Amino acid sequence: MSELPKGWAPATLQDVASWSSGGTPSRSNPAYYLGTIPWFKTGELGPRVLHDSEEHITDEAVAASSAKIFSKGSVAIAMYGATIGKTSILGIDAATNQACAVALPEATSAEFLYHFLLSQEKGFVDAGKGGAQPNISQGIIKAWPLSLPPLAEQARIVAKLEELLSDLDAGVDELKTAQKKLKKYRQSLLKSAVDGMLTAEWRAQHTPTETGAQLLQRILTGRRTRWEAKQLAKFKKQGKTPPKDWQKKYLEPVQLDTTDLPNLPAGWVWASVEQLGHVQLGRQRSPSKVGKANPTSYIRAANITEGGVDLSDVLEMEFSETEKETFALKVGDVLLTEASGSPEHVGRPAIWKRVEGLYCFQNTVLRFSPEGIGSDYAFYSFLAMQKLGVFSKLSGGVGINHLSAGKFSKLPVPLPPVDEQIALIETIKQNFSRCDDQLTFNVHALKQSTAQRQNILRAAFAGQLVPQDPNDEPAGVLLERIRVERAERDKQPKVPKVRKTKQQKEIAAVVSKLIAVLAEAGDWVPAQEAFRRCGVADGALTDQIEALYAELRALDKAGRLAVEAVTDEQGRKLHDRLKLLAS
Repeated sequence: MSELPKGWAPATLQDVASWSSGGTPSRSNPAYYLGTIPWFKTGELGPRVLHDSEEHITDEAVAASSAKIFSKGSVAIAMYGATIGKTSILGIDAATNQACAVALPEATSAEFLYHFLLSQEKGFVDAGKGGAQPNISQGIIKAWPLSLPPLAEQARIVAKLEELLSDLDAGVDELKTAQKKLKKYRQSLLKSAVDGMLTAEWRAQHTPTETGAQLLQRILTGRRTRWEAKQLAKFKKQGKTPPKDWQKKYLEPVQLDTTDLPNLPAGWVWASVEQLGHVQLGRQRSPSKVGKANPTSYIRAANITEGGVDLSDVLEMEFSETEKETFALKVGDVLLTEASGSPEHVGRPAIWKRVEGLYCFQNTVLRFSPEGIGSDYAFYSFLAMQKLGVFSKLSGGVGINHLSAGKFSKLPVPLPPVDEQIALIETIKQNFSRCDDQLTFNVHALKQSTAQRQNILRAAFAGQLVPQDPNDEPAGVLLERIRVERAERDKQPKVPKVRKTKQQKEIAAVVSKLIAVLAEAGDWVPAQEAFRRCGVADGALTDQIEALYAELRALDKAGRLAVEAVTDEQGRKLHDRLKLLAS
């Protein structure tokens, strides 16, 4: 360790605080979780100060488990899983689960210890690596070294940290707000593109040579002509004469019912996805086709990203020669994720660019091969559907959300004239490029903020953030005093755990039963009736009833229970009624 600043002393976290951990009351007793004691889990750690918990437990839950009530000002740190190193100060008396280590500071303030633990988060994460479930123990935490400044200097360090980090946090908040605004701007840009607002000025200055309706008719005529030519070639190859009415076998793409669709700008027309191109689902992945002699690379949903098709993690399986012809990707194909665990990711589009080698696609991917429109226009139309929630509303499934080829094929697409499509695409690309530049700047600025935060914390705990004062009591003196106080406490006889009186136990049991009764009723219950169901007889002693009502008032104050007087027509009180409130 390098030379410490004057007045500082080497220490461990065990030297500066008393450490313990919490516990989890049995989930088999739901009444344990209908109390008034805040009970924090590691997933709730992270905010500087915690003021309320997601769950609350009863005194009985504490008594029946290893849970403990820690005093306000204690500092909790997560020891297990993905939350390792997350830290918070308890802003209230509260309990925690066993995955939290909790410190009662003795040689530091809560704020100083919080900031120190925050500065060590990466170290704690690294210390937890290596097992199937990453974790650190109390032993690792207690042995963790720190350089301890005098108490007075700690206060100066905390004040300076909060000043600097507050400014830094404000800047980070602004950057994150800007990112959200950019995301919303991109969505609004896509919406204005598909409803015609984006190119309103272009339409005012240009007259296209062909309307959207004429374009659609040309696309449909061309598709039929190509199908007929292909069929004739097939008959010729087989040496057959075309049968009578063979043209009637052509399947026209289903026309849209535009009754409930919004109006489009002049010159635009509604078309179905199916009318504008060929939709195809990829081939199902089969274990029997993996690891064969002639593997073929294939694209799956995981390869389709916001930035395009990612070829860094491509899998292989065998495709027959016929399957290769059917599923081989071609330049200009628009690929969409057919399946995803997140509804908002279903239908994410990407254009297949020119790449070396043969690639096919799997059945977690849909392919749209455009006919008569450009790949770019199809891409931005589908991107608008994805970002504006069209696909997520359409998708369904248990666990995995699917966008079926059938549903996708029937979706409406606004079709402007070709010249306007070109102008629209150019405008979107220009605006998206500016957004991307701003996002890149924001990401870089956020990384710089993270680095700056670490530099500030590093300087604080190396004695470089505030000046030392020779009049401060040295940290070594403070540590020695704490050691003496601990030794004296250890000499004292252990204070036996205060046991509840028989009446207190009886009242606690009744309250637990009462909560269960009210939970089962799910509505208002007269107090006397509720007491009767819990076994409290009408002849119960006054002090027992008063003690029971004291517990009920505590539940009422905590927002767990409603107590309401029932009166007659003259406003005279008849009795109380009780109702359990949602926690």
